[in-house]
Amino acid sequence: MQLGQNLTEEQLNRIIIQVIKTKEPKDLEELVNIIRKEFLIPREKLLKSIVKLQAQGKIILKKTLALNVTRLTAYLKTARAHWYWITILTAIITTITVFAVPENFYPWVYVRYLLGVIFVLWLPGYTFIKALFPSAEKAREKGLDTIERIALSIGMSLALIPIIGLLLNYTPWGIRLTPIVLSLLALTIVFATIAIIRQYHADT
Repeated sequence: MQLGQNLTEEQLNRIIIQVIKTKEPKDLEELVNIIRKEFLIPREKLLKSIVKLQAQGKIILKKTLALNVTRLTAYLKTARAHWYWITILTAIITTITVFAVPENFYPWVYVRYLLGVIFVLWLPGYTFIKALFPSAEKAREKGLDTIERIALSIGMSLALIPIIGLLLNYTPWGIRLTPIVLSLLALTIVFATIAIIRQYHADT
Protein backbone atom coordinates (compact mmCIF):
# COMPACT_ATOMS: atom_id res chain seq x y z
CA MET A 1 0.00 0.00 0.00
CA GLN A 2 1.38 3.39 -1.01
CA LEU A 3 1.02 6.54 1.01
CA GLY A 4 -1.63 8.77 -0.53
CA GLN A 5 -2.10 11.47 2.06
CA ASN A 6 0.28 13.83 0.27
CA LEU A 7 -1.25 13.40 -3.17
CA THR A 8 -2.34 16.62 -4.84
CA GLU A 9 -5.96 16.99 -5.93
CA GLU A 10 -4.94 16.63 -9.56
CA GLN A 11 -3.01 13.41 -8.88
CA LEU A 12 -5.92 11.96 -6.91
CA ASN A 13 -8.35 12.84 -9.69
CA ARG A 14 -6.14 11.07 -12.24
CA ILE A 15 -6.03 7.97 -10.05
CA ILE A 16 -9.83 7.92 -9.69
CA ILE A 17 -10.41 8.33 -13.44
CA GLN A 18 -7.77 5.71 -14.27
CA VAL A 19 -9.27 3.16 -11.87
CA ILE A 20 -12.74 3.70 -13.35
CA LYS A 21 -11.39 3.17 -16.88
CA THR A 22 -9.27 0.10 -16.12
CA LYS A 23 -11.11 -1.64 -13.26
CA GLU A 24 -14.69 -0.64 -14.19
CA PRO A 25 -16.07 -0.70 -10.62
CA LYS A 26 -19.81 -1.39 -10.37
CA ASP A 27 -20.55 1.21 -7.73
CA LEU A 28 -19.08 3.78 -5.38
CA GLU A 29 -18.12 1.35 -2.64
CA GLU A 30 -16.17 -0.87 -5.02
CA LEU A 31 -14.33 2.15 -6.44
CA VAL A 32 -13.37 3.34 -2.95
CA ASN A 33 -12.18 -0.13 -1.91
CA ILE A 34 -10.03 -0.57 -5.04
CA ILE A 35 -8.26 2.77 -4.58
CA ARG A 36 -7.75 2.36 -0.82
CA LYS A 37 -6.14 -1.05 -1.35
CA GLU A 38 -3.35 0.65 -3.27
CA PHE A 39 -3.19 4.06 -1.63
CA LEU A 40 -3.44 5.09 1.99
CA ILE A 41 -5.97 7.85 1.35
CA PRO A 42 -8.42 9.05 4.02
CA ARG A 43 -11.92 7.90 3.06
CA GLU A 44 -13.47 11.36 3.45
CA LYS A 45 -10.84 12.95 1.19
CA LEU A 46 -11.40 10.28 -1.45
CA LEU A 47 -15.20 10.58 -1.32
CA LYS A 48 -14.97 14.36 -1.60
CA SER A 49 -12.85 14.07 -4.76
CA ILE A 50 -15.23 11.52 -6.28
CA VAL A 51 -18.25 13.74 -5.65
CA LYS A 52 -16.46 16.73 -7.19
CA LEU A 53 -15.55 14.77 -10.31
CA GLN A 54 -19.13 13.55 -10.59
CA ALA A 55 -20.47 17.11 -10.25
CA GLN A 56 -18.08 18.27 -12.98
CA GLY A 57 -19.31 15.48 -15.26
CA LYS A 58 -15.86 13.89 -15.53
CA ILE A 59 -17.03 10.54 -14.15
CA ILE A 60 -20.39 8.77 -13.99
CA LEU A 61 -21.22 6.32 -11.23
CA LYS A 62 -24.72 5.06 -10.51
CA LYS A 63 -24.20 5.27 -6.78
CA THR A 64 -21.64 8.03 -6.58
CA LEU A 65 -23.67 10.15 -4.23
CA ALA A 66 -24.49 7.42 -1.79
CA LEU A 67 -21.81 8.47 0.72
CA ASN A 68 -22.35 11.18 3.33
CA VAL A 69 -24.15 12.21 0.28
CA THR A 70 -26.79 9.58 1.11
CA ARG A 71 -28.16 12.44 3.16
CA LEU A 72 -29.88 15.22 1.30
CA THR A 73 -28.14 17.79 3.49
CA ALA A 74 -24.77 16.58 2.19
CA TYR A 75 -26.02 16.62 -1.39
CA LEU A 76 -27.10 20.25 -0.97
CA LYS A 77 -23.45 21.16 -0.38
CA THR A 78 -22.31 19.80 -3.74
CA ALA A 79 -22.01 21.69 -7.02
CA ARG A 80 -25.09 19.89 -8.31
CA ALA A 81 -27.22 21.92 -5.90
CA HIS A 82 -25.83 25.36 -6.76
CA TRP A 83 -28.85 26.19 -8.91
CA TYR A 84 -31.12 25.51 -5.91
CA TRP A 85 -29.36 27.99 -3.63
CA ILE A 86 -29.14 30.63 -6.38
CA THR A 87 -32.88 30.28 -7.01
CA ILE A 88 -33.82 30.48 -3.32
CA LEU A 89 -31.45 33.40 -2.71
CA THR A 90 -32.79 35.31 -5.72
CA ALA A 91 -36.39 34.80 -4.58
CA ILE A 92 -35.63 35.96 -1.03
CA ILE A 93 -33.60 39.00 -2.15
CA THR A 94 -36.38 39.99 -4.54
CA THR A 95 -38.98 39.72 -1.78
CA ILE A 96 -36.91 41.90 0.53
CA THR A 97 -36.26 44.41 -2.25
CA VAL A 98 -39.96 44.70 -3.10
CA PHE A 99 -40.84 45.60 0.48
CA ALA A 100 -37.73 47.65 1.30
CA VAL A 101 -37.29 49.79 -1.83
CA PRO A 102 -40.05 52.39 -2.34
CA GLU A 103 -41.34 53.34 -5.80
CA ASN A 104 -39.65 56.76 -5.77
CA PHE A 105 -36.23 55.60 -4.55
CA TYR A 106 -34.12 56.13 -7.69
CA PRO A 107 -32.03 54.49 -9.10
CA TRP A 108 -32.55 51.45 -6.82
CA VAL A 109 -36.13 51.14 -7.93
CA TYR A 110 -34.79 49.86 -11.29
CA VAL A 111 -33.10 46.98 -9.46
CA ARG A 112 -36.46 46.26 -7.89
CA TYR A 113 -38.10 46.21 -11.33
CA LEU A 114 -35.45 43.92 -12.78
CA LEU A 115 -35.62 41.44 -9.91
CA GLY A 116 -39.42 41.65 -10.04
CA VAL A 117 -39.48 40.62 -13.69
CA ILE A 118 -37.24 37.61 -12.97
CA PHE A 119 -39.30 36.76 -9.89
CA VAL A 120 -42.62 36.84 -11.74
CA LEU A 121 -41.81 35.70 -15.28
CA TRP A 122 -39.02 33.20 -14.66
CA LEU A 123 -38.65 31.63 -11.21
CA PRO A 124 -42.10 30.01 -10.71
CA GLY A 125 -42.08 28.37 -14.13
CA TYR A 126 -38.40 27.45 -13.97
CA THR A 127 -38.74 25.65 -10.65
CA PHE A 128 -41.94 23.94 -11.80
CA ILE A 129 -40.28 22.60 -14.96
CA LYS A 130 -37.21 21.67 -12.92
CA ALA A 131 -39.46 19.66 -10.60
CA LEU A 132 -40.98 17.83 -13.59
CA PHE A 133 -37.63 17.23 -15.28
CA PRO A 134 -34.99 17.32 -12.51
CA SER A 135 -32.05 16.57 -14.80
CA ALA A 136 -31.08 17.74 -18.26
CA GLU A 137 -30.69 14.09 -19.30
CA LYS A 138 -34.29 13.30 -18.43
CA ALA A 139 -35.45 16.43 -20.22
CA ARG A 140 -33.59 15.36 -23.37
CA GLU A 141 -35.19 11.92 -23.10
CA LYS A 142 -38.56 13.68 -23.28
CA GLY A 143 -37.38 15.64 -26.31
CA LEU A 144 -36.80 18.94 -24.50
CA ASP A 145 -33.72 20.98 -25.32
CA THR A 146 -32.47 24.06 -23.47
CA ILE A 147 -34.47 26.55 -25.56
CA GLU A 148 -37.67 24.58 -25.06
CA ARG A 149 -37.07 24.42 -21.30
CA ILE A 150 -36.62 28.21 -21.21
CA ALA A 151 -39.80 28.76 -23.24
CA LEU A 152 -41.72 26.34 -21.03
CA SER A 153 -40.43 28.07 -17.90
CA ILE A 154 -41.66 31.48 -19.06
CA GLY A 155 -44.94 30.05 -20.33
CA MET A 156 -45.57 28.18 -17.09
CA SER A 157 -44.85 31.32 -15.06
CA LEU A 158 -47.42 33.21 -17.12
CA ALA A 159 -49.90 30.39 -16.51
CA LEU A 160 -49.30 30.21 -12.76
CA ILE A 161 -49.72 33.94 -12.03
CA PRO A 162 -53.44 34.09 -12.96
CA ILE A 163 -54.11 30.92 -10.95
CA ILE A 164 -52.47 32.46 -7.88
CA GLY A 165 -54.47 35.65 -8.39
CA LEU A 166 -57.71 33.68 -8.72
CA LEU A 167 -57.04 31.74 -5.53
CA LEU A 168 -56.07 34.89 -3.60
CA ASN A 169 -59.29 36.53 -4.75
CA TYR A 170 -61.22 34.04 -2.62
CA THR A 171 -59.10 34.63 0.49
CA PRO A 172 -59.38 37.41 3.09
CA TRP A 173 -56.10 38.91 1.81
CA GLY A 174 -57.31 39.56 -1.72
CA ILE A 175 -55.20 40.44 -4.75
CA ARG A 176 -52.69 42.84 -3.23
CA LEU A 177 -48.91 43.22 -3.46
CA THR A 178 -48.00 41.53 -0.17
CA PRO A 179 -50.01 38.31 -0.58
CA ILE A 180 -48.99 37.99 -4.23
CA VAL A 181 -45.27 38.38 -3.49
CA LEU A 182 -45.40 35.99 -0.52
CA SER A 183 -47.40 33.46 -2.53
CA LEU A 184 -44.85 33.54 -5.36
CA LEU A 185 -42.02 33.18 -2.84
CA ALA A 186 -43.68 30.16 -1.23
CA LEU A 187 -44.46 28.60 -4.62
CA THR A 188 -40.89 29.05 -5.83
CA ILE A 189 -39.41 27.53 -2.66
CA VAL A 190 -41.81 24.57 -2.74
CA PHE A 191 -41.18 23.76 -6.41
CA ALA A 192 -37.40 24.23 -6.03
CA THR A 193 -37.34 21.93 -3.00
CA ILE A 194 -39.34 19.25 -4.82
CA ALA A 195 -36.97 19.60 -7.78
CA ILE A 196 -33.79 19.22 -5.71
CA ILE A 197 -35.20 16.18 -3.90
CA ARG A 198 -36.12 14.55 -7.21
CA GLN A 199 -32.69 15.42 -8.61
CA TYR A 200 -31.04 13.92 -5.53
CA HIS A 201 -32.92 10.64 -5.98
CA ALA A 202 -32.13 10.60 -9.70
CA ASP A 203 -28.41 11.01 -8.98
CA THR A 204 -28.21 8.33 -6.28
